[in-house]
Amino acid sequence: MTENVTYVSPSSCDPGNVRVLVTEDDEVLAKTVAAGLRREGLDGAVALERLAVNRYDVVVLDRDLPGVHGDDVCRALAADRSESRVLMLTAARSVRDRVEGLDLGADDYLPKPFDFAELVARIRALGRRAAAPLPAHLEHDDVTLDPARRVAVRAGRRLPLTPKELAVLECLLAADGRPVSAEELLERVWDEAADPFTSTVKTTIGRLRAKLGDPPVIETVRESGYRIGGP
Repeated sequence: MTENVTYVSPSSCDPGNVRVLVTEDDEVLAKTVAAGLRREGLDGAVALERLAVNRYDVVVLDRDLPGVHGDDVCRALAADRSESRVLMLTAARSVRDRVEGLDLGADDYLPKPFDFAELVARIRALGRRAAAPLPAHLEHDDVTLDPARRVAVRAGRRLPLTPKELAVLECLLAADGRPVSAEELLERVWDEAADPFTSTVKTTIGRLRAKLGDPPVIETVRESGYRIGGP
């Protein structure tokens, strides 16, 4: 079973989110892990299909997947020079098994059963390594965002932003004047399960604009998306 998970991280990731793909052949365990992290799970073939079309910061990979074995998924990621970090899960606990998993290209290895808090900590650590480092502060004119502390300020006033609003603002500031499409925002801030035909992005942009206040900061670029700054 495979689950696609997006959860907000307290550290700087892309963009303030860690996108996690959970692969686990035990459906109960997959749902438990995904629910704990946040969202849903697959087998090896479906995992490779998802990985071919979506970018994930971290892949939580069950080594003993049916169909396409977890080892083969790991080899495929290594061959493609994927930027996704791999956390391999397995019931095998020997040092030899751990060494084999790491030699296949896994970035970390966690034997079952495991403590959920440790799983989350390892995912966060791998997420930090997967993401391109952001500057200490992102800013434009009098708007400043601290990606690590998840704090946005305008003209000395802290903005009461929700996690999604913060993530959208971070995306726009990090783009450095490049228009960011609604589709890109939907993929980066939400996940692939989000309905592309909803008004989610437009609604969030509207709330963010209201909280940023005047003069307006976010510009709508026709047929391109939204941007902060630019030519």
